[in-house]
Amino acid sequence: NFGSCFVILSPFEDRRSREEYDAVVAQRLRERFAAEIEDAQVQVFRAPPIQGLGSGGGFKLQVEQRGYVDLMTLQHQTDELVAAVNADPRFIGAFTMFRADTPQFYLDIDRTKCESLGVAVQDVFDALQVYMGGYFVNLFNDFGRTWQVNVLAEQDFRTDVTELSQLKVRNKFGQMVPLATVCRPDSVGGPVMVMRYNMYASAPVVGNPAQGTSSGQVIDIVGQMAEKLGVAYEWTEIMFLQIQAGNVAIYVFAIGTMLVFLVLAAKYESWKLPFSVILVVPMCLLCAATGMMIAAMPIDIFVQIGFLVLVGLAAKNAILIVEFAHELHQNGRSLHEAAVEAARLRLRPIVMTSFAFILGVVPLLVGTGAGAEMRNSLGTAVFAGMIGVTFFGITLTPVFFFAMMRLGGRK
Repeated sequence: NFGSCFVILSPFEDRRSREEYDAVVAQRLRERFAAEIEDAQVQVFRAPPIQGLGSGGGFKLQVEQRGYVDLMTLQHQTDELVAAVNADPRFIGAFTMFRADTPQFYLDIDRTKCESLGVAVQDVFDALQVYMGGYFVNLFNDFGRTWQVNVLAEQDFRTDVTELSQLKVRNKFGQMVPLATVCRPDSVGGPVMVMRYNMYASAPVVGNPAQGTSSGQVIDIVGQMAEKLGVAYEWTEIMFLQIQAGNVAIYVFAIGTMLVFLVLAAKYESWKLPFSVILVVPMCLLCAATGMMIAAMPIDIFVQIGFLVLVGLAAKNAILIVEFAHELHQNGRSLHEAAVEAARLRLRPIVMTSFAFILGVVPLLVGTGAGAEMRNSLGTAVFAGMIGVTFFGITLTPVFFFAMMRLGGRK
């Protein structure tokens, strides 16, 4: 048996504390359910990140059996994968609702006896459906609404298989024949439902990533587990769409970096001078990634947007130093003097603008309320990255300028 319910949280204005965020509440519920409920498995899932794309938050995949369909083997493979996922601290509460041996009753209808008693087999099926499963009759209009008419036995007469002995069906002679005369219930085991995914018998596996685990890491880690266990699977819902969309961020960064390089090359009429600007960018992105790692937050789409902002700011600060150093060198200063003087002259403007930007993203860093997860993610990346932009931009840009200009020979 299984069931589900939806928990409605209080409005954001009534949940100011971080301990009352939905993720924290969900984790506390998981811990209490695991400690206090022993006769059932209770899982807690947040709402899907995009409404309509998935039945809940977290991840979902389908374990498939692509050869001979043996449901017990499918159950064994699914349980192995669920156990492997739950053993990894990067995941929370993975489980499957598929069961190949759910207790059931199989009604063995004696067709020979039905024929001898004049009972149509279809009448036996109809009687079982009406009393045990329900039967839709028609619709009627009343009180300004449309109502359904359904025939179904009362709940008290559907809870025990022995109640079938009280059901009767009319034969072709007009006599009432008890159903117990023509059918015998047997206790068996089997699945409640066999789900098919892309024509294959499959079992769903759902779970939640732990804090700091991104969806891309989930795809890679679970895929490695499934391959190690020899389990055939396919991702579904939002994970499937993510894989289908692909990782285009790396191409965006590559194209953006190439565009900056070409613009600088045209400005300075040099192929080596733009490298003194470009080389400082990876250090700034490394600082942003380090900040996300310290905060135990994944590198999501909002962090990638922050990376684009940092690329522009790092290039802007580096250009300020390189521009002054290039002019000083053309006016007769040595490379060493030009680099040091440019860094000294541009130190105050760079520090002032950078710290103004850093303080400007503090509200994103500590923000609460609706959408706080998005703002915190973007703010953390930009805050940590701007510290790297300021420090490495001032200290390494003159070094890169000196090194790049020396590559073409001493002047």
